Amino acid sequence: MTGTLSDALKDIIRTNGPMTLASWMGHCLGHPEHGYYVTRDPFGASGDFITAPEVSQMFGEIIGAWVIDLWQQAGCPQPINLVELGPGRGTLMSDILRVVRLKPNFCSALSVHLVETSPVLAKAQETALASFAGRKEWHESLQTLPQGPLFVVANEFFDALPIRQFVFRRGSWEERMLGLDAEGELTFGFGPGRPENVPFEPQEGDVWEERPAAAPIVAELAERFASDGGGALIIDYGHGEAGFGDTLQAVARHEFADPLKRPGEVDLTAHVDFSALSDAAFAAGADVYGPMHQGEFLLHLGLVERAGRLGFGRSEEEQEALRNEVTRLAGPEEMGELFKVLAIVKPGLVPAPFAAS
Repeated sequence: MTGTLSDALKDIIRTNGPMTLASWMGHCLGHPEHGYYVTRDPFGASGDFITAPEVSQMFGEIIGAWVIDLWQQAGCPQPINLVELGPGRGTLMSDILRVVRLKPNFCSALSVHLVETSPVLAKAQETALASFAGRKEWHESLQTLPQGPLFVVANEFFDALPIRQFVFRRGSWEERMLGLDAEGELTFGFGPGRPENVPFEPQEGDVWEERPAAAPIVAELAERFASDGGGALIIDYGHGEAGFGDTLQAVARHEFADPLKRPGEVDLTAHVDFSALSDAAFAAGADVYGPMHQGEFLLHLGLVERAGRLGFGRSEEEQEALRNEVTRLAGPEEMGELFKVLAIVKPGLVPAPFAAS
């Protein structure tokens, strides 16, 4: 590895001029030599952040049961293509597989497909899924997924896709850019550009965010569901309705960080606009349910009951740990309301627990 990503970004800006926020995020997260997700495993207590699968096995177990239920609604098609977008270190898929093994007719026809661009994380996934003897394939994009029904899970995938930001200044839109200051250091600035479609009247200083890669991904999945069957469960943090706001954030060692310091060494995310995902899926021919708060979703599907079964006969300390996991996943002050759940399915399917919501 030569130089730093900061040096590389400065060279690009000196050569080509200021870059969009989306281009900058793309380099920071996915640069082939220095990118954040290319060079490290950021998950867990020893990493930079903890995702729901790292909090508790119950999260993945409930999603596994959800997948089986949707498959049964679809008429138990075979073969079964179980897909995860951005599988992290494989913890979620490992927990899902522990549940689906209880359904022999599901497991016998199952192949697992992991959409992952990080070599580091792909190796961690191989280790986590080593006990699964069935077919496993890794993909760098949706284009190489097999034909037939897809059952897709995406947990904290869309929040890491690069965003563009537009700021309403002095009566018109400008795009937030990355450039160099007088000392040659990275800095935020503004350049020409305007958002595609803002459904609200902006005020001075309003920030509008767009995620260019998100809608095409959702549309491609929705088209597959409409033609071949299946569905997707999307879980992420964000807002159910479109609105103004600057949601870009950097995280390192479980603390907020300066997004311009140490590029490629801190995580960059922004809130997901679930209304944009919903619109793209519906326009592509799929049915859409939600978004629903993660806490509501998990509680409807038996999170408390599962914790009770796991805790039966255990020590008080172990039972308290399970109660803390339930609170972390479903509590309104924890992940329960910030995180949302969206289901995209073949028309005619009604995914649990949305039918009762």
